[in-house]
Parts: sequence; structure tokens; C-alpha cells
Amino acid sequence: MKKILILRFSSIGDIVLTTPVIRSLKMQFSSVHNEELQLHYATKASFETVLKYNPYLDKIHLLQKQQSLSDFISLLKKENFDVIIDLHKNLRTSIIKFRLDAKSYTFEKLNFEKWLYVNLKKNKMPNRHIVERYMDTLKDLGISLEEDEKQSDNKTNKEVKGLDYFLGQEDHFELNWLPKSHQEGYIAFAIGGAHNTKKLPLKRMIELCDKINKPIVLLGGKEDAENGQAIFDFFEKDRDTFDSQEAIEKLGKKTRIFDGCGKLTLGQSASLLKQSRVVFSHDTGLMHIAAAFKKKIYSIWGNTTPALGMYPYKTQFVVFENNKINCRPCSKIGFKACPKGHFKCMNDIVFDFWIQ
Repeated sequence: MKKILILRFSSIGDIVLTTPVIRSLKMQFSSVHNEELQLHYATKASFETVLKYNPYLDKIHLLQKQQSLSDFISLLKKENFDVIIDLHKNLRTSIIKFRLDAKSYTFEKLNFEKWLYVNLKKNKMPNRHIVERYMDTLKDLGISLEEDEKQSDNKTNKEVKGLDYFLGQEDHFELNWLPKSHQEGYIAFAIGGAHNTKKLPLKRMIELCDKINKPIVLLGGKEDAENGQAIFDFFEKDRDTFDSQEAIEKLGKKTRIFDGCGKLTLGQSASLLKQSRVVFSHDTGLMHIAAAFKKKIYSIWGNTTPALGMYPYKTQFVVFENNKINCRPCSKIGFKACPKGHFKCMNDIVFDFWIQ
């Protein structure tokens, strides 16, 4: 039996994007190498939920917040891994690979190409999704992307599978827990983002909710609670002081808000994404979870761009971005505020869509 360790310590979206590697390894290794595979994954304890119910993993190793890297490596050493798949490629994973002294395969981050794109606006990034680049680490092992067989017009076609996200029983969010206005269907809007320059300003979030003009479930973490409350207040505060039915009939105002920001677990948020009609999202982890559930996604891009290779994978999506400015991307990650002060990448986005 071979024992393989996958390394990826953050963050939610990046870990979800590694799930095709997990699935492909587990499903193909035995037939390719005539050996059983025990597949392990190492990540931070704060991201356990993302992988907790993944049936393709035999064991998850969690780096605790106060745990030293040396102590963590000592625990990993006891497993006697044969192979390490490094999908993070940073100082931490380099130390782990050196200390474990096992054969390793490492993801190519293309940092120089990203630097050229961000600093000189010369796009030398390959026209490939990051999932495909993650899979490149498995080439020497003879592992390729998993495919599904699809039947259409009496023909059998093969289609590459997408991302995975598995829910536990405690994650399920019942539709009857939502307000009656949402129980017949709703739009999910993931309003968060790791950095402010990856998120719409509050005023534009409200504008987008008004344009959606349907029941909306807001999703985000505790850091998004203030914006979630402000959006809720704008559409719901003092609603009972006027005839809402008259507003619907005469003005066509159908936006209703359920604010889940900072109030739900990641699993519950994922459950609500899965049950939604469509999803609006910034470039964030919930966008990739929605892609795992094959939802149609309206993805909103600010200082980052889809050309960096992390757009929704293997699902239908629409991109909202401002291509009329020459300062994007200004970072491969993001900033607290627009470096130029105008934030035109988000302030000037045109929301052109129609949802039946």
C-alpha cells in the first residue's frame, strides 16, 4: 500500500479547488499502479470543515493555531509517507517536504508571470484554469482529470468532472427555516471577500440587490455582518409601515432579504448555496463551493481578474468586470483600499443581466 500526503493549508476556495486532485488520485491510483492508496491531507484546523466529509480522503492532519510546525512535522513523520503532493509551495511546505524526506511533486505557482501581469500588465499567464495546473503535479503518477460519461442524442460523450463539496447532516439548512418570502426560491449573494478591493462597496451591493429584484439570501462571515445588516435594513426596515403588496404590484419591488452573514456555519452557507436558484458572488471561497454544486454563477471581479485562472470551474457563469481601465489587476490577492483612490474596477461595473 502506498501512502500519499497532499499539502494545502489555506484558504477555503483554494482548498475546494484541490478537490479534483483528491478525487482523481483516489479513483485512479490503484488501477494505474496496482497498489492500494491511503490518501491523507494536511491543512489548517480552521479549514477542517471544507474536507471533513470528503469520502476520498482516508485521514486529515490539522495544524492547530498554537501548534509549532516542528511538532506538527513530528506527527506527520509517524505516518511514513511515500509521496508528498505540494499544492501550496511556500516556506512551510518546503520545510515539511525537507523534513519528511519523501518523493515529492510540487505545484508551479507562476509567481513571475503573476508579477508581470500585476506590475507591468503583461499577461503571460497560461490560458488554463488553476485546477488543470494543480493536476499537472500528478502527471508523473499517470493520473489525469476524472471524466463523466454523458448521454445526449443517443451518443456517449465524456466530460471532465468539476469540483467537490460534501455536506454533513448538521450542515443542512431547511427551507422552512427561511422567511415565507424565500421558501419558494431565492437568489444567493455571497457578499464577502478576503480583501476590500475584491468586494463591491456597500452602495453598489444595495444597487445590485435592487436590480436582482427577487428574494435574496446574503451569505458571508462575521466580518461581513455589518454590511449584511445594512443591506437588510435598507430593504426590510419599516417594511410593515406600508402596503408591501401594493409596492410589488405598482412598483415591481420584489427584493426581500434574509441576512445570514456571520450567523451561519460554513456548512449551512454551503447548504443554502446548493438550494439556491442562482448565485452572485465576489472572487471568494463561496463562489467555488457554488461551482462544486454546479450552480449558475454571476461572478463579480474587482482588483483581481479571471485571467489569473480562478474563475468558476466546470459550471455556467457570467463575469462582471470593468475592462475599460488599465490598472487591473493591481494585485494577485487584494488590498484594504484602492491604491489609486477611485476604485473604478468596482464602482463602474455595469450590471447587465436578467433572471427569469
